[in-house]
This record gives sequence, structure tokens and C-alpha cells, in this order.
Amino acid sequence: MKKIAVIGLGYVGLPLAVEFGKKQQVVGFDINQARVSELLTGVDSTLEVTPEELKEASFLKFSSAIEDINDCNIYIVTVPTPIDESNAPDLTPLRKASAMLAAVIKPNDVVIYESTVYPGATEEVCIPIIEKASGLKFNVDFFAGYSPERINPGDKVNTLTKIKKITSGSTPGIAKFVDDLYGSIITAGTHSASSIKVAEAAKVIENTQRDLNIAIINEFAKIFNILQIDTQEVLDAAGTKWNFLPFKPGLVGGHCISVDPYYLTHKAKEVGYQPEVILAGRRINDGMGQYTATQLVKAVSKQKIHVDEAKVLVLGFTFKGDCPDVRNTKIVDMVKELKSFNMHVGVYDQWASSEEVKHEYGIELISELKEGYYDAIVLAVDHSDYKNWGEEKIRSLGKEKHVLYDVKHVLKISESDIRL
Repeated sequence: MKKIAVIGLGYVGLPLAVEFGKKQQVVGFDINQARVSELLTGVDSTLEVTPEELKEASFLKFSSAIEDINDCNIYIVTVPTPIDESNAPDLTPLRKASAMLAAVIKPNDVVIYESTVYPGATEEVCIPIIEKASGLKFNVDFFAGYSPERINPGDKVNTLTKIKKITSGSTPGIAKFVDDLYGSIITAGTHSASSIKVAEAAKVIENTQRDLNIAIINEFAKIFNILQIDTQEVLDAAGTKWNFLPFKPGLVGGHCISVDPYYLTHKAKEVGYQPEVILAGRRINDGMGQYTATQLVKAVSKQKIHVDEAKVLVLGFTFKGDCPDVRNTKIVDMVKELKSFNMHVGVYDQWASSEEVKHEYGIELISELKEGYYDAIVLAVDHSDYKNWGEEKIRSLGKEKHVLYDVKHVLKISESDIRL
């Protein structure tokens, strides 16, 4: 009988555990006891799974005790794979998860990785850790698969079961086993890759392609700002051609698009190839937080408002709209740059966890907004709340003379003073 352990209960692991838990025995495992405790009460702070969906997963149990996954025979690893301060892949969570699995893995067990990695990482980094510590031989005593996650945080339309799933296995037989396993819950279907490396590579180029497409639009925006042309109007006009791709300018943060390209470029350099286009796109997108801050400072100065000690309200801190995820948000770059001009910056975001923002970024979110108080207002994230507020309510927060900067094109072109 198959019994699954899902290792890591974040944005990726929890929806997966819930779907499998509707049909078969699953242990959702996380080393974070607080996370396990909240899930046991039927609450998901990431908002990816509703309390009703948690109840539907009647075969799912949650635990932070390793002995509770001893009798599992399929282990699915969904731990984070971030980058460090020098933009190099940080495989620490993946290494630790693999070392932990080495203590419980048994003959004929299967380990499936979902975490984003560079091509080759599963077999070159993770498997040797399990082999060495367990004494079991890969593809003789235990087997592996790779099925990259495609979760889009906050997206209530393209959810887990509705997104086609790439699968792969370390042998032809295991490849079919992994494909059948995911096929039992993914209604959109699966795509079985020829090898684990192909599946790993597919994942990193999906988001690298998006990163580069957004980078060129961001570069367009910089050029059009100098030319005093509205970028969105240009995109609307160009978009009338059948094959023009509908990307928008913006701050590229989050756990995927702004991270995955660095995994690919790391591996490319390791094998002697110096990537150029990918890193150029990363430089543009990584610099957009500072760029937007500079644009605001120029606009404030143009309005004869004193930049020094000006009060700025930043509406939104999460990396995308209608989502509580603050991982790798680029709003922090904007805030730091504005503060470097000696501006007083208040950040407001009811979607974000004040404790997490304080812990991760050292920023205290404000909980109340003052009318007629701010010299500048930045619409940094397109939360539905802000769209519903409209221009009048948003402008009521500013002084009689203020600047309204619409970074995310929440308002009509005539309703803001500047926009990206």
C-alpha cells in the first residue's frame, strides 16, 4: 500500500498534500512546529488552501516528528530553494531534507523532488547524501523522481490540479510510476520527461523566459519615460498585432521568476559557459526597485515638494497582488532607496504578516492611514482593495499638493501623476 510523506508544507507542499490526502494516506511533514499547529486547527496562513479543502483531505495527517514518516514509501520533497546574498543557489534546505530522509528511507522507497534546482542537482547533490547516510544504493535499493512545482501563489484559477505536471523518474519503470502517481490527482494531465535532468531544465527555463520577457518591457518603460510616452499606451497599440506577447513592466520578486534564472546561470558557469542575455535581464529586473524610487524622487522634486523628510506612503509590500507572500519582494529595494533620500516612508499592506515583514526585512508596517498627510503615495502592489478604493480615496490620503505614482497601473492613465 502506498503511503506518501510530503516534506515541507509551504505554498507548494500543502496543496499537494491536500490533493493526495483526499484519496490516500499522506503525512504532511514540516520542521516548523508552528506551521503544523496552525494546520491542525484547520487554518492555512498562506491562503492557498481553504478550511473546507483541509477537511476534505480526510486521509491527511500533519506532523513535525520524523517517526511519523517512518512507514511511508513515497517521499515528496517541496522545501524552498532560495539564493544567497551573492545570488548563488542555496541548497541548504534541500541538503537537510535529503539527510533527514536518509534516516527513514527503506528498500524500494521512492523520493520525488519538486523544489526548483539546476539541471543535475537531484542526482549530483541530493541522491549522494541519501546514499552515503543510508547505506542504500541508488536505482538498486531506492529510486528517485523529479516533478517540478508550478504553483502560482494567490492564483485561484490556475490551481494545482489544473496545471499540467512535468514528471520524470530515475529508471523507465519509476518514470511511469511517478507519472501515474501524479496523474491520479492532476486533471490537466501530465508530461513525462525523458530524464530527471530534462525535467529540472524545463522548470528553470519556464521562469527564466518570463524574467527576460519582463526585463525587455522594463527596459522599454525606461526608454519611454525619457521620451515622455506612456508605456501602457505603447503596449496596448503594439498588442493589436496577433503575435505580440502581453507582458507588463514591474518589480519582479517572489520565489520563482527572480530566483530560478540564477540556478541556471550558476550551472552554466560551472560547466564553462558564461551566460549573457539571462544575466542582463536579471540586472534590469533587480534594479527596478531603485529605478521606481528615483522616478518618484524626481516627480516630487518637480512639484517643488521638499524631498528631504517628505512623507511617502507605499501601498503594498507583498511580491504580487491579493497574496500574502512577501518572499523576495522587490518593494524593499524601493523603500531602502527612498529612505536613502532621507524621506519618511510608511508601508501599508493588510495582506502581509507584520511579524514576517519585521523579521525578514526589519520594516514595521503601519496599521492606520492618515488623511491629508502624505507628500507622495506609491501604488506598489495591485491588491483588489486598492482598485476598489479608486483615485478619490487614494488621493484623500495625500496633502493638497502631492504625487501619486501608479507602479502597477491600478488606475487609469489620467488618474495618477506618474506611472511605470
